[in-house]
This record gives sequence, structure tokens and C-alpha cells, in this order.
Amino acid sequence: MMLHKRVRELASGEHLWIWATDPSTTRDIPKFCHFLGHHLVLADEPEPGLYRYQLRKG
Repeated sequence: MMLHKRVRELASGEHLWIWATDPSTTRDIPKFCHFLGHHLVLADEPEPGLYRYQLRKG
């Protein structure tokens, strides 16, 4: 819910960085982007247990 609210505040084409420690985000963030028409620019795990995402609002 927090992510959905934050993305609604962005203008189309703006980027948002997301940092998470929940491993379920590796499934949830890509699905969120796909279903809502956003572009997942980056998804990685820079260190064990830390997940980093960059999305561009569609």
C-alpha cells in the first residue's frame, strides 16, 4: 500500500528507488510494475538480505 501511494504521487516517467529487507519483494515488486504498467529499471541484491529496486512510472 505504501508503495502504491508513493507511485501515485510521481509524474509519468519519474523514477523511484526502493530499498527492502523482505525477500518477498523479489516477487511482489516485479508483479506490481507489470500489472500497473511501470518499468522495473533495476532489481538486485547489493548485499545479502538487502534488496534494491528502481522503477520508472509508466
